[in-house]
Amino acid sequence: MKRLRFLIYCLAPFFARLAACAHQANQAMAPIVYAGWDEAAATNGGSDYAKAYKEFKPLAEQGDMFAQFNPGVMCEYGQGALQDYAEAMKWYRKAADQGYAPGQLKLGFMYYFGQALPQDYVQAHMWFNLAAAQGDSGAQKLRDLSAKKMTPAQIAEARRLAREWKAGNKR
Repeated sequence: MKRLRFLIYCLAPFFARLAACAHQANQAMAPIVYAGWDEAAATNGGSDYAKAYKEFKPLAEQGDMFAQFNPGVMCEYGQGALQDYAEAMKWYRKAADQGYAPGQLKLGFMYYFGQALPQDYVQAHMWFNLAAAQGDSGAQKLRDLSAKKMTPAQIAEARRLAREWKAGNKR
């Protein structure tokens, strides 16, 4: 368990960089101009997490799923913001609800470890499954790991919830 938490901690900067790369790809296709994104991404690559948080938060509040992920990471690890699992959960859920795989993966982590909410392997499996469906190999492994802690009925429930989520969130 400690090794997995350490791994998650080590991967947080990777997730932030991944979000920045994904945003840049989306920005090239989208007609919307995201004022502040370049400033936030530049500060996030350095050590000024407080400034990055201030830059990302307004973008996140405007509904940018890529920007929503970053305040989640910062709140989860206390980088640029107070460590607050409930606040991290809020931002991860906003990104996850828009279909952003890294947000779904992190939301799965929160449920798996019971951070900011009771531990729930069914919800963890559901969110890991949704991220895995988008090709996230880490999510596939975590989905399978969580399944080992579940009954067949719980796995069926998690799969049903994932199908319902997909049906209600078609793009």
